Amino acid sequence: MSVSQRCLCCVKYLMFVFNLIFWLGGCGLFGVGIWLSFTQAEFSSLPLSFPSLSAANLLLVAGGITMVTGFLGCLGALKEQRCLLCTFFVILLILVLTEITVVLVLYYLHDQVESHAKGDLKNGMKKYNSEQELKKSWDNVQKMFKCCGVNNSTDWHEVLNGTLPSSCCPGADRDQCIGWSEVGLWLSSGCFAKAKNWLSGNIRPVLVFGVCIGVVQILALVFSMQMYCQILYAEKNLD
Repeated sequence: MSVSQRCLCCVKYLMFVFNLIFWLGGCGLFGVGIWLSFTQAEFSSLPLSFPSLSAANLLLVAGGITMVTGFLGCLGALKEQRCLLCTFFVILLILVLTEITVVLVLYYLHDQVESHAKGDLKNGMKKYNSEQELKKSWDNVQKMFKCCGVNNSTDWHEVLNGTLPSSCCPGADRDQCIGWSEVGLWLSSGCFAKAKNWLSGNIRPVLVFGVCIGVVQILALVFSMQMYCQILYAEKNLD
């Protein structure tokens, strides 16, 4: 076996291993997306400008694309086909550039994103009494985070004519809160800040997973291009 053939064989199996890890990561994202779509369905009616951009749907799409891309990489490595390798490289490069763009947008424009999200939630509060699914979602969020409104409890005053929903009651028996006039007896902290703090407290495992996937993606790009060049070099030598 020549030196070029040994190099090609080494790159081939390294690329297969990294793409297998990449594919397994996609399976993990897809599985978490399915789990969220069932377990967090009670929050799914909270208003957004683009309702399809929920955490569950984003993970399902990201997981599906990752799985397909990883499969193409594995197949291209095993078959040693330049067309498959080129397709894999282009798709993965677009995926990596998209991820970098999203991270940069969220980092530099996080204030605008937060302001827009708060505006969406406040507008959605106006449908609290007319849409049962939305009412259920808001009540579940307020019970879970022990909060009331988006910024604070006063967000409900215009919506409910100066009253608060029973889910803003801190007690176990929420029906007893109906008719309370003392503001201090109700929950007053906003849900947006509490949800943000909860996400911040649980973001480390997500960041570690994201960094690991990013490293695998970069290595897969390098190995796919290296293998493409090795195959091209081998074909020229055969000619």
